[in-house]
Amino acid sequence: MPALATGPGHEPGLYELLAALPSQLQHHVNQPEDNTFLHHMFGERSLQSLVKIHERLRNYEARKPIPALDNVTALSNDLSEVLREKSATAEIKELLEILAKKHVRSLLEVHDTVARKNFDPELPPLPDDLDEEEDSVKIIRLVKNKEPLGATIKQDERTGAILVARIMRGGAADRSGLIHVGDELKEVNGIPVDDKKPEEIIRILAQSQGAITFKVVPGAKEEPATKESKVFMKAFFDYDPKEDNAIPCREAGLAFKKGSILQIMSQEDPTWWQAKHEGDANPRAGLIPSKQFQERRFALRRPAATLPLPLQRNSSRRSSGTSQTCSAHGVSLDEVALEFEDADYSSGFHLAGFRRSFRLSRRDKKTNKSMYECKKSEMYDMADVPTYEEVSKYRRQSGAKHRLVILVGPTGVGLNELKRKLLICEPQHFSVTIPHTSRAKKNQESDGVEYHFISKHLFETDIHNNKFIEYGEYKGNYYGTSLDSIRSVISKNKVCLLDVQPHTIKHLRTPEFKPFVVFVKPPPIDRLRETRKNGKIISSKDDKGTAKPFTEEDFQEMVASAKTMESQYGHLFEKIIVNDDLTEAFGELRLALKRVESETHWVPVSWTHS
Repeated sequence: MPALATGPGHEPGLYELLAALPSQLQHHVNQPEDNTFLHHMFGERSLQSLVKIHERLRNYEARKPIPALDNVTALSNDLSEVLREKSATAEIKELLEILAKKHVRSLLEVHDTVARKNFDPELPPLPDDLDEEEDSVKIIRLVKNKEPLGATIKQDERTGAILVARIMRGGAADRSGLIHVGDELKEVNGIPVDDKKPEEIIRILAQSQGAITFKVVPGAKEEPATKESKVFMKAFFDYDPKEDNAIPCREAGLAFKKGSILQIMSQEDPTWWQAKHEGDANPRAGLIPSKQFQERRFALRRPAATLPLPLQRNSSRRSSGTSQTCSAHGVSLDEVALEFEDADYSSGFHLAGFRRSFRLSRRDKKTNKSMYECKKSEMYDMADVPTYEEVSKYRRQSGAKHRLVILVGPTGVGLNELKRKLLICEPQHFSVTIPHTSRAKKNQESDGVEYHFISKHLFETDIHNNKFIEYGEYKGNYYGTSLDSIRSVISKNKVCLLDVQPHTIKHLRTPEFKPFVVFVKPPPIDRLRETRKNGKIISSKDDKGTAKPFTEEDFQEMVASAKTMESQYGHLFEKIIVNDDLTEAFGELRLALKRVESETHWVPVSWTHS
């Protein structure tokens, strides 16, 4: 663009530059409508006015002006006094009215403040009636907007004094650094509080806006501000402080949902922690029940006679009586069969030899008694009260071992179909464990393909050494899934797919396996009847099973079992998939497993600090 023609030593202003732009751009604009648009835009009076104001301010700033006076307010008062002594003409009356208007006087006061550069806050004067023998006091003024002050108070049971009970981290009181736990509150906005209850003081504070003045007696030596906590907890329950009668101050509470990640700001109070939602820009913390306090409350709410569903169902039956049954450390079940296959309800056929875990079935009432056992019992799991778990961020690094993938769900929900589709889709990426058995190998079988065949003595030795995640005995032979079979899959740089009974999950939640737990639940029972009307479910003895159509009892049991699993073990599930449509459920599962490998997840802190 050619330079603007200006006189020697003359720098064009912004206004001149804009005024000259249309003519300068005329040679570069091809369309007449574009030229018209430019003329209209740069000819707008509002734009020209703004540019003129901008230039005037720049010129004024360049001269670095100094105020002629810094006491125009006093000058205005003197002028008003002089004018009142004059004869009251119409002009004098008008001038006096102008000088007396509130907005004019405010403008003059602002001028004086800016001229004197007196921008420091003005503290209120100390009360005249201070007792010299009284304990040293602090006069504190805080500005209260819509944000709470972030402090709670209590009444000393012995002296009746009103004390600061806690300071909420990140709140207005905490940021001021002027109020501390243990300070005794004497006055609020000049109102003595000695004869008032905490509830009355809270009402005074709630009704106050703007600056609030406190008179306090320091209760303890002021401590330096602590660094922001880096402790994060995953919540395993919903919490609403408005429904909690035990919380010291409902307004100071922090609501959260199951699965929320909370940054714990303070654990100084053993009953009430201070926390905020992870990633929340609001610096103020809120009160939440501590882990120990919430565990006690949950334990008191739980009926003493609560038992896991399988034990309730079999409580009237006798123990199986086998030498491996362990009433204290395992679960003995009567009239159940080890189920080795799930139904392929989409095609109506079962998958022979595909079953790789041991699920409980009530199908065949004529079977011999069987025993299912885990390292710890469901009764032990029921004693656990899920409240919070300390977590940290984890992302799988390239080349690191894959996380174990655990699928959980009731019998017949389609776990095997989902596993089968994953194996067919990506056989080099996913794999399943090969179980162990003490039975004799058949002619068509190969060791390490269908099963790992070992002697009964060695199997019992491995049981004693806790090498099995789960195992069972059927017709005098053992079947089980070992820890080493999981390690074997992971060592081949594959994702191990495993489905187990839900109470087994906790024993696999270790830094070694870092399991990602997916709960597959059935749709409502009406959809079950519709989608599984042509499907079949397996009732097997050993690995020779017969596929039978689903019954109404199967549907009822599947829904009830899923509800029980989610109620008792839902805090361990990281992903929940409703298997209403197999194709959609598979797509959802596959996407979730891809994210596990590529994205950051919150995991137990022990998995990243071991």
